[in-house]
Amino acid sequence: MSEPKVIYLKDYQPPAFAIEQTQLNFDIGPDSVIVSSRLRVVPCGSDTDLVLQGENLTTLAVSLDGVPVDAARMTETESTLTVRGIDSACWLETRVAIDPWGNSSLEGLYKSRTMFCTQCEAEGFRKITWFLDRPDVLSVYTTRVEADKSDCPILLSNGNCINRGDLSDGRHFAEWHDPHPKPSYLFALVAGDLECVTDEFVTVSGRRVVIEVYVEPKDLDKCAHAIASLKRAMRWDEEKYGREYDLDCYMIVAVDDFNMGAMENKGLNIFNTSCVLAHPATTTDAGFQRVEAVVAHEYFHNWSGNRVTCRDWFQLSLKEGFTVYRDACFSADMNSATVKRIEDVNLLRSAQFAEDAGPLAHAVRPASFIEISNFYTLTIYEKGAEIVRMLANMLGPETFRQATDRYFERFDGQAVTCDDFLSVMEEVSGRDLSRFARWYSQAGTPVIDVQDEYNAESQIYRMTLRQSCRPTPETPDKQPFHIPVRIGLLGEAGALALYCDQLATQELADNTDVVLELTDTEQTFVFTRVPERPVPSLCRNFSAPVHVRYPYDEPALVQLLARDDDLFNRWQASQEIAIRHIAAELDGNPLSMDRWTGALEQCLADAALDSAVMAELLHLPTMSYLIDRLEGHDVLALHAARKTVEEKLAIALKPRLHKALQAYHPPAQYQPEAGQIARRSLRNVAARLCVIAGWEQAADWIEAQVRAATNMTDQLAALRMSLLLPDADVSARCLDYFFQQWSHEALVVNQWLAVQAADERGDTLVRLQRLTETAGFQWGNPNKVRALVGTFAGQNYPQFHRNDGQGYQWLADVVGKLDQSNPQLASRLVTPLTRWKQYGARGTAMRNALQGLAGQDLSRDLYEVVHKAL
Repeated sequence: MSEPKVIYLKDYQPPAFAIEQTQLNFDIGPDSVIVSSRLRVVPCGSDTDLVLQGENLTTLAVSLDGVPVDAARMTETESTLTVRGIDSACWLETRVAIDPWGNSSLEGLYKSRTMFCTQCEAEGFRKITWFLDRPDVLSVYTTRVEADKSDCPILLSNGNCINRGDLSDGRHFAEWHDPHPKPSYLFALVAGDLECVTDEFVTVSGRRVVIEVYVEPKDLDKCAHAIASLKRAMRWDEEKYGREYDLDCYMIVAVDDFNMGAMENKGLNIFNTSCVLAHPATTTDAGFQRVEAVVAHEYFHNWSGNRVTCRDWFQLSLKEGFTVYRDACFSADMNSATVKRIEDVNLLRSAQFAEDAGPLAHAVRPASFIEISNFYTLTIYEKGAEIVRMLANMLGPETFRQATDRYFERFDGQAVTCDDFLSVMEEVSGRDLSRFARWYSQAGTPVIDVQDEYNAESQIYRMTLRQSCRPTPETPDKQPFHIPVRIGLLGEAGALALYCDQLATQELADNTDVVLELTDTEQTFVFTRVPERPVPSLCRNFSAPVHVRYPYDEPALVQLLARDDDLFNRWQASQEIAIRHIAAELDGNPLSMDRWTGALEQCLADAALDSAVMAELLHLPTMSYLIDRLEGHDVLALHAARKTVEEKLAIALKPRLHKALQAYHPPAQYQPEAGQIARRSLRNVAARLCVIAGWEQAADWIEAQVRAATNMTDQLAALRMSLLLPDADVSARCLDYFFQQWSHEALVVNQWLAVQAADERGDTLVRLQRLTETAGFQWGNPNKVRALVGTFAGQNYPQFHRNDGQGYQWLADVVGKLDQSNPQLASRLVTPLTRWKQYGARGTAMRNALQGLAGQDLSRDLYEVVHKAL
């Protein structure tokens, strides 16, 4: 294809027209859907040419105020409909035909199993009808849906139902009205054969809100957790942010074929089944927590994204980063706050840091894009959330709450920018955040180098922080970021009191935890009354999304691991020790593990330490993070060194791990609550390490667990462990048993696919190719493609990076095939190949696979990713 047009933030212009009201009628027939729209159009300036967007529409009629538009006054292309000479408010009516059955992109209106459903973010609405499809055009929607009653007994759209009834010939209708102005990306429609689980929530002001979750009949027993999570989220948002729900009903629909996790459409959230359905027999602890987090995330969007939305797609993190921060705080309150922080940071460092270091690096508020769907990235979501977290920590809880209150009140019903958000923070706090704003405009992961010196005679401790940031595609030369660095100082007896005149506030004379605000390239902070040379505890609770470099020796890291009162930094210390041991293995000079394993044994023996945190302490750094930290090493050598260190760790801790395993007593009844989750987590990590250490009873124990486990957490953990056994027959029996037991449960089959995609033994690629031809896999279902192809390319390092390059070529072939039907999915799956520069000699084969794609006729989505990577 010819090079697509680049869209720039600097070129933003306000819309030339407003659409005050949008009235839609969907006539769902046996082989087409007729969409009639009636738009109240109002000129906003001198431009009289109204240019509407559309894709794959068959236009049947266009009229103004009831009069058909003359052909000389109208121009239609494949993607635009222009009506000229609109100089005053009027009603524009269009009628189009669309084909949901043939819509494999899963954008706009499409058919998924037993239902019609929509996905309009970011630009899917233009596949439904002609419209000003941009987020700064807010309109009040009234929607009527008509369909055959036997085929589609359920008819849903945004807002409150204002009318429903029967029509002739076995058809019926429902009318919905949403009183809150919204952009077109928040429009939703569902029509199909579904069952409903109903509940109720009473708001803080006493209003009763009906909760409805719509699913296929087979999934009725998997809705309770989502409903309970929703009610907890609604109450939490009232208490933490003063935000009350604003419609009469809140609806959720579970859809099996869905590109995203979920969508926050006003009053009618559409969810990927994997993010809403949960049952102990079919869902892991992590799955239950994911459902809780995603349900909360979409609900929190009701204010941070719906009532206050983004002006343009460059501001996407305004709603996503803020809402990810909100859902992370909610999950931390509901579960282990430390483990939640570790999980979030692991994701950030494993995936977002890699994004920042690669050719697709972009700012949280990017300067340009070709296809907006490519910017639903971890930078926008996770790094965007870290920006809000930094603000909240710098302002403090009371001031941050005052600022968010003012933000919601001032901009309710408007489409705004990241600058508007920051301006309210500045206004309420009285602080200058102009340097902090660089987090939105500059890509890359800053590095902070820390040097210190201690004078025992004067008891003065100086800490110098220097920041730097690698060049990235959009900005070769970085201006200093405003970085909050939370620190503590650890002495022999524990945390030391901190005294520093340079701190903005010194609330307590014996404060042991303070934030240093680094705003220049280099700053030195002076602490007085420090009675001994301290071990610094840096970037506590990961106070900023940065790399921190400090010349710790191993005894200092062991001291942090064993005694730091910041649990996150205890985990961080163990990660740093692991990286040193892996690096030493790579260099052929292995280190003694005595200090490290001794500290971990101390932690294992500490009954007061949260079992979930202990489980995290036993995990080594992810391969993605190691590739970032230990640059220049061959990926297979790095993987082998990591496995060696893990085996040594397992052997050293085996007696203590056996005790932990034997001390575990399964609860009488499974509950996905924090205490049980923590104990199961530690038990399964201990079991896995025992298997790695050569546990004699491992095969029998694993096979018994796969067959007898009473919950999916334990069963799936055992299935994964079976791949660690030298006897492939055991894992084959376990995999076969698991599939026979769960072949009727699509989400569980996806787990089965993912387990096999992660298998590092033998010729996994041949087995995966065979799996794509079985009944358990469908190319048209994104969940299954991600489970098989995404897991293989993103997690199976030995097999994806095999020496013959066939792993790379298979991914490229799959991506090219998928691009013809689902460009969004294709452009996301190709990501592992885009990081070819990190892989030395192997990068040539990865690049060749990308070049093969570049020579094809690609969608805008895939074109942008491939050509940026090359």
